[in-house]
Amino acid sequence: MDYTNLWINREGKVSKVGIIGATKGYGYTLLAQIPKVKNMELRVICSRHTDECMDVLKEVGYTEDQIAVCPTEEAIRQAPADAVLIVSDYKLVMECGITAMVECTGNTAVSSDAAITALKKGINVYMVSKETDSVCGPILSQIAAENGAVYALVNGDQPRNLLDLYSWAKLLGLEVICAGKSSEYDFVWNRETADFTYTDGSTPVENLPQLMDCWRYKGRETLDARRSLLEKYLGVISADLCEMNLVSNITGLAPACPFLHYPIAKISELADIFIPEEDGGILTKTGVVDVFYNLRETDEASFCGGEFIIVKCENEKMWDILKGKGHVMSRNGKYACIYYPYHYMGLETPASILEGDFLGVGCHPECRQVTIMAGVADRDLPAGTTLAVQGHHHSIDGLTPQLLEKKDAADAAPFYLLNKAVLLNDVKKGQPVTLKDVDLSGLEAYKLYLKGLEL
Repeated sequence: MDYTNLWINREGKVSKVGIIGATKGYGYTLLAQIPKVKNMELRVICSRHTDECMDVLKEVGYTEDQIAVCPTEEAIRQAPADAVLIVSDYKLVMECGITAMVECTGNTAVSSDAAITALKKGINVYMVSKETDSVCGPILSQIAAENGAVYALVNGDQPRNLLDLYSWAKLLGLEVICAGKSSEYDFVWNRETADFTYTDGSTPVENLPQLMDCWRYKGRETLDARRSLLEKYLGVISADLCEMNLVSNITGLAPACPFLHYPIAKISELADIFIPEEDGGILTKTGVVDVFYNLRETDEASFCGGEFIIVKCENEKMWDILKGKGHVMSRNGKYACIYYPYHYMGLETPASILEGDFLGVGCHPECRQVTIMAGVADRDLPAGTTLAVQGHHHSIDGLTPQLLEKKDAADAAPFYLLNKAVLLNDVKKGQPVTLKDVDLSGLEAYKLYLKGLEL
């Protein structure tokens, strides 16, 4: 997309932004970028820790006299119109004259309630909390449409970046065989020393000269050898499946398999891997989402948790020309891989906000609960066990996530509604947590999920 016209802005529009969950991680990267962006003003940030908000705002360049802490609506009304406000109650954010609300708490109860309140006031909502969108995205999209507002995912996180890449391909008439991303961290090998590292920084260096035996891709047997050698580093990551859940619900693409494949692969190999089995790949069906672990040498660039699509090459001469330009293609010439090797978090998000506020881009009223992210017990869990979402990847101890098509999900409970849920029944290893195993009836987010299922 050519962004030039967003900056021409002949009507003098200004996007006035409020951020909930503002001081760390994604929120911080957005706060740091907003002052650099034309036609955008930060109006309010919300956190339970207002002192942290003050510190962060000063750190990214605001002076103390530009900031006002507002504990009440009355304080908001009395604050200067050009001040950056700090509130501790998320419900006050919508009273600050904003055009755009960015939600990045990761808390389904808070983010769904905040989104509905904003949308019903005609305030555009930019959802960073993928956990919430995985269970409430369809109904929130409908509420936005009913109120003439925008509900959108944001660039800087993988789902929106992948949706942009997918929609570009569909616009051009390309057949998308698979859409996906790399997992968050790379597998990095030094061919000179044979030292292997996993780039999350939590694992020690391991010397693995055996990787040389499966370094060059020869077929599925190469993937099997890599998996056998690196098995202890593998896992199904909640954040990955959740992100593919979001993409699936908008595009209609199905999961490649319930736990996704996670092959250990180099970028140059993707067009030989994420293709049908009959062509030498790993897919039993096409039109799917999937995830891989990026394998690279120390001096090779990272995929950075970026996004890819595999497309079918229908005109042999055209794709032979493109292959000559260095594009990633399968050895049989039937498939190509197109990719974005990045997701820049909040640095990219202002583009999504301006597209939504100025052009209405990002709305997906066609969003439906195509897939459901469930949780399978990885050990016997007795009745009375309290489940808890925790950690960087927002995982639940004792559960392995799986991504199921709605038709196959039966009564599986949505993964991100299980936070603080207490098991009513024993759940045996290998069994999913079902709606009979927990009581979700008191959760407003669950009620929204049910309404979304009815669409």
